[in-house]
Amino acid sequence: MNPVQILSLLLALSIALHLATAAAFTARRTGAGTAHAVLTGAGAAATALGLYFAAVAAYH
Repeated sequence: MNPVQILSLLLALSIALHLATAAAFTARRTGAGTAHAVLTGAGAAATALGLYFAAVAAYH
C-alpha cells in the first residue's frame, strides 16, 4: 500500500469512529440502554466502513 492509500484508510476509520460515537451517545441520550447504544454505534461504524469499502471496490 502506498502512503495515500494508508492515509485514506485511516481517514475512513476516523470518520467511522466519530459516527459510531455520535450514534451511541444519541441512542444513550434518548433512553436506550448501554448495550443497545453500543450496538447502535457499532452498526453505524460497520455501515460507514461498508460504504467506504464498496466505493473502493467499485473504483478499482
